[in-house]
Amino acid sequence: MGEVSTAAEFAEQLRTAHLRVTRPRLAALAAVQARPHADTSSIIDAVRAELPNVSHQAVYDSLNTLTDMGLVRRIQPAGSVARYELRVGDNHHHLVCRSCGAIEDVDCTTGEAPCLAAPAGHGFLIDEAEVVFWGLCPDCSTASS
Repeated sequence: MGEVSTAAEFAEQLRTAHLRVTRPRLAALAAVQARPHADTSSIIDAVRAELPNVSHQAVYDSLNTLTDMGLVRRIQPAGSVARYELRVGDNHHHLVCRSCGAIEDVDCTTGEAPCLAAPAGHGFLIDEAEVVFWGLCPDCSTASS
């Protein structure tokens, strides 16, 4: 996967994005890093383990701000709640297990973003293509055999 960032590196990322460095934002970044594709509830639990008095709203606000500024990517496969990851800007795709819901990253196979072209762009300036591959993960496919 990617390299592990430290709190100092997260703080620098926040400053570069012209954001204030706050404990909830740092904790949210660390939680997303430790739990790629985690849902909001899991991230709130992780942040509250580090900052017991932080409000749910502070974590929601942090995730929304981090997503808006491109430091975190929000994905939401069909039928799933929003999930978050630090892998941003490379237009990668995802594998989703139909049974257990496990999610894995898949690199774009045809180059840089948007890596796929719409047959008829309808005048849109396309900057991203989202592909979700559905199936059974190795554990679930073995269990169903």
